[in-house]
Amino acid sequence: MEKSGTGPSRVENDSQGEQRTQSASQASPSERPRLWTATFVIITAIALCAFLVGQGMNAGTSVYISRLGGSSTLAGIGAAVFSGAALAARLISGPLADSRGRFIVLVSGAVVLFVGVMGSAFSASLDLFILWRVIQGLGFSAVTTAAATAAADVLPLERLGEGIGYYGLGQAVAISVGPAMAIALASTNPPENLYWGIGIIAAIAIVLCLACSYERHPERLPRTAAYLSLVRKKQDLTDAPQKEQASFKSKIFERGALAGGIPMMVLAPAFGFGIFFAGLLGTELGVEGAGLFYTVSAITMIVIRMSSRSFMDRIASIKLFAIAVAAGVVCFGTLAFVTASELTPALRDGLFYAAGLPYGLCLGLALPVNQAVSVKNSPTERWGAANGLFYLLYDVGIGIASLAWGIINDQYGFTVTLCCVDALAVLSLVVAHITYPETEKRKNAA
Repeated sequence: MEKSGTGPSRVENDSQGEQRTQSASQASPSERPRLWTATFVIITAIALCAFLVGQGMNAGTSVYISRLGGSSTLAGIGAAVFSGAALAARLISGPLADSRGRFIVLVSGAVVLFVGVMGSAFSASLDLFILWRVIQGLGFSAVTTAAATAAADVLPLERLGEGIGYYGLGQAVAISVGPAMAIALASTNPPENLYWGIGIIAAIAIVLCLACSYERHPERLPRTAAYLSLVRKKQDLTDAPQKEQASFKSKIFERGALAGGIPMMVLAPAFGFGIFFAGLLGTELGVEGAGLFYTVSAITMIVIRMSSRSFMDRIASIKLFAIAVAAGVVCFGTLAFVTASELTPALRDGLFYAAGLPYGLCLGLALPVNQAVSVKNSPTERWGAANGLFYLLYDVGIGIASLAWGIINDQYGFTVTLCCVDALAVLSLVVAHITYPETEKRKNAA
């Protein structure tokens, strides 16, 4: 009889939690639960390293293949294989993070990623190129899925959107800095320096993952950490095994994550072009120091993420996403103009670098906004599966489109490819209007 009252009581608690969330933005900084704990810093550093490795490999590989006489199509196939392997791993790593814990998925993923990078360093040829890309995709998928879930664990529920924005700072900076670093490494002699340099970062990621042990010592987390409520929910689920078995399919497929995951999948090809082919485009155009495009975007993202406190959880997600899409259209429209026009070298280089600013704005907003929508729209105990599905859809968008960009570029050139990129960016906003919850469309600034 006592358990029959659990449902209403939980509903009351959820309602009170929503009230606290709504009032959190009005609380003074000293009253709001803190975000930056030692554990959160470690998790953000893990994301930084993992994305430096993953995105650095993606961008550097195209230059590496070009130096060895390969084609854009081969680079696109490598990108598709990487994303396909990551996609497959999302189906497993998310549910495993829920059932077996974040720590084991973090560490195993980091080790696999390290093996994939160092394997490429030792082989020093294209013979085993596809194999190492598969291994890299598997490890990258596991560690980033578990890290995103761990970040949500240690954040206070009242500031989840803001916290994910800060967590995404390491992720977003890596997506921009990683390609620039990788292009520089791949341009040295021998080009295998790409793998040796990135291998060091992969090794650091392993050390950081080993230090992320909050699951073993939950008492060290702040009382506001979402993980503590997750522990209580898991204890409740052990008392209701039939209910847990009835929702078995959701361990792999968390429907709530589709709200932000589908728009992200449609927009992901735009990011894929920036990651895989912007450096190559700059090189073919003769831009001096093409990696500066990524540096400009990284600086922009740092500014956006560091100011996220003023708008995350306060402004409707659909409005933030609209700004991101508009910035993306400007970025790739500028690159298309540079590609199709006869410009002086100075003007050409300046416009190419400047396109990094709206690219950074697009990337800096779109990723955390859509990830926050996915997580907030999913039950706490399904956050691992939610993050897994979110990144799975992101990988699908990048993998399929990146293969297409390579083929379209070889057949029709960069101008046509960039027009296709812009069209998908606009479509992603249309999709978001369909999939976003009403609460993410009507929220106004406090």
